Order: sequence, then C-alpha cells, then structure tokens
Amino acid sequence: MKDNSDTPNNAGYDLIVVGAGSAGFSASITAAEAGKRVALVGHGTIGGTCVNVGCVPSKAMIRAAEAVHGASAASRFPGVDGCAPAVDWSALVAGTTDLVAEMRDKKYISLLPEYEGLTYVEEGPAKLVEGGVEVGGRRLTAERVIVATGSRPHMPDIPGIDTVDVLDSTGLLTLPKRPESIIVLGGGYIGCELAQMASRLGVKVTLVTRSRLLPGAEPEVAEALTEALKAEGIRVETGLSYREVAARDGGVALTIERGGKVETFTATRLVATTGRIANTDGLGLEELGIETDARGSIKVGPDMATTRPGVYAAGDATDRDQFVYMAAYGAKIAVNNALGLEQMVYDNSAMPWVVFTDPQVAGVGLTEAQARAAGHEVKTSVIGLDNVPRALAARDTRGLIKLVADAKTDRLLGGQIAAPEGADTIQTLAMALKMGMTTKLLGETIFPYLTTVEGLKLAAQTFDKDVAKLSCCAG
Repeated sequence: MKDNSDTPNNAGYDLIVVGAGSAGFSASITAAEAGKRVALVGHGTIGGTCVNVGCVPSKAMIRAAEAVHGASAASRFPGVDGCAPAVDWSALVAGTTDLVAEMRDKKYISLLPEYEGLTYVEEGPAKLVEGGVEVGGRRLTAERVIVATGSRPHMPDIPGIDTVDVLDSTGLLTLPKRPESIIVLGGGYIGCELAQMASRLGVKVTLVTRSRLLPGAEPEVAEALTEALKAEGIRVETGLSYREVAARDGGVALTIERGGKVETFTATRLVATTGRIANTDGLGLEELGIETDARGSIKVGPDMATTRPGVYAAGDATDRDQFVYMAAYGAKIAVNNALGLEQMVYDNSAMPWVVFTDPQVAGVGLTEAQARAAGHEVKTSVIGLDNVPRALAARDTRGLIKLVADAKTDRLLGGQIAAPEGADTIQTLAMALKMGMTTKLLGETIFPYLTTVEGLKLAAQTFDKDVAKLSCCAG
C-alpha cells in the first residue's frame, strides 16, 4: 500500500497521527474532512486491535458458540429436544480469519482513497521527535501529533511461565486445532468471554483469577455470571494467588495457593488474559517529556493533551477507557482540540460497557461503591430476571438488574444488568443517565411488554413497590 496523497514525502503536514487503528482512523478522517493535510503512520497492522485480534474475531467466535449452545439448551422448552451440533474448530477459525480480512479491507484499507489530503505511511515503527515523527528513515513534520498506537496483551509475572508456550487472546482465537482443555488466567471481561466461548465449542475449561470474576462490576452481577458459567460446566476458581507454572505430561500445570493450601490445575494449554499494556515502547516519549504510567499508558488531560505541548493521544495507548468506541471518541476530542476546530472535553459519565458472555453483563454510570465514595447518600434496587416477563417466557431467568440512585434527589447514578439481552438493554439506561432522569420518571416511562429492557422500568419501580405483587404491565 502506498501513500494516497500527492503531498510530497518530506512536506509538512497539519497533523501526524501515529497508529492506524480505530482511534487513528477516527482522528485522521475528522482532520481530513476539515480540510487538513494529514499523515497517518501505520506503526503496526492497519485496523489495529479491534478488527484484527479483538472485537471482530472474538465476537464472531462467541456468536458461533452461542449458536451451538442454543441448540443444546433448547430442551428448556417443554416438547423441544435439544441437540449437540458438530463443531469443526479449524473451519470456524479459518472462517473467522477470512471475516477479519474482509472487514479490515472494507472498513480501513479501502477507505483511505476516499479522503483527499490523507497520506498513509506504512514504512514501520515510528518515533516522535522535535517537530514531528521519524518513520522509515525519513522525517515527517507537523506542529500537532496524535499518538494512537493501541495496546497488546500483558503476560503475568508468574514463576515458570516463560518455560511453557502460553497463549494470549489472539493465540486462542487463531489456534488451528481445538485444544482438549485450557486454563484461563484472569477473570476480567476477556477471560470470561473466551472461557465460555471455548467451553461451548467443546473445550474443558478452568477459569482462575486472583480476586473474583469481573472485579469492576457490582458483586451481585459478578456472582450471577459466576453461577451461570459454573452451570455450564466451567470450573471457576477465585480468591487465590499464582505460585508456579510448569510443563507436565505434554500440557501445562498451574500451582496456586488459597487459604494457606496449595492446589495444582492441569490442562493442555494455558491462556493468559490478565490485562493489556500500551504500545508505547520505542516511541521516544521520555525524551520529549511525555509522561506515562506504570503500564506505559500515556497520561492525558480531559482535552486528550499529553504533557508535551502539541502532542495528543487517544485510545488504548492512553490511561483512558479501553473500549474501541471510546478510542474513536477520544480521538475526535484530540483532533478537535489539537487543530482548534472545536473545544471538546472527554466525558465518560454515561459511557455504557458490555461483557459479551451469556448472560451478557452491561453497565453504565457509578456502582454502589463508587457512588458512596463520591459522597452520595445512596439507595439501590435489585431485581432478579424471574420478575421480568420476557425472561419467564424465554424460560431463561439467569441474571438480575441493579440500579443505583441518589437517595436525596432520586436521580439515577448508574446501573448494571446481567441478562441474555443485556447488551442491547443498557443503552436505554445510558440515555436515562445522560438526561438526568430520576427513578420515579424511569418507573413511569412506557416500555414495550415482553422485552428485556422493560426490566429497567420494573427495577425503577422496585425502589418503592414490590413488583412481585404487580400484574403484567401494571403501573
């Protein structure tokens, strides 16, 4: 792929963007649409994490696993026989790889010629220098630079882990042959998603984590997911410390300690999903006085500016939220402020997030603990899905809804849901928070019957009523 602009290679630009993932493309397109001359430096595979090794391949595999599980779980309906579809892991992985290539071309590569003034530079790793960026033996100059180099999987520091062939999330999603069994290290959203996906596709799974699953989620929601995973045959081990990893009998052994007792788990492969680390090595940040945190993430202000005048950053390379849509959002803020187009400030107060397990886990706003720490007098409402008609009709009442509100003003502060359709439900709550709604107003809002989102209305009514005593559609 070549530069797609007539701008000479050594000419100055209005903006240089380092990193061609979601954040990099968002910044570059925004600047190009404003008539600016932009150099987009690849600094890695075009498309970044999401399309290549993150959202796209993982969700494609997860949806396939859902289809397999759905067929076998159909027996929950009277008169319906469940079945166990055959799974060709190799063919599924190959098909997912093809999908990734298709979307990388459609959503990234093929878009480049559509924007006049946008030059794509793919020579290799870049380094920030005074007045611009060095890449491929040449110097690009600009008064404004945006760093959007993304992140990569973090490998935990466990004795012996470097003596075995450890898979990260990318490795599991591209593994040519299905492993007989795996140990998944880490109970965050990546670990939970991949553990369930692999289990549903026929892999024996042990999921281990130092604290509990989804440590950032409400305890009730995390417990609901834990029970759901266990019910599917996944071995979930929490509240432990890692002692050692070693090769054993053609596989791997993980030794842990819990409550003063030592245990060892064995499997064919070990999968590490213990967070991600910013791709900032070799960028020359320290030489320019650009501060980073302990994980290498670039520190940015609410305007996405770094500690170096003229240099901004966005996406997973920063100390901000690690979601693809927030990367694109942060990039637009960065480019608008960098180029003086529109003054913008990063605001994640109504940012929805989703864990694509089944039940799906989703949330927005403050947790109960966060609300109390922020000084609110808090009231909460928790209802199980057995109170939601949609779940009863679907004969799937796994999960719950929790709302958090200010006890004095009745204003909603946050909420989380664990439900098979929680991902699509959470946006309604995000809009409610965005508009500053009270629990009373949410409880009085009309919702369509036999939908999961109706559960938000019921949860809001639960602050003042016993919804178990209401008839369908009452109130």
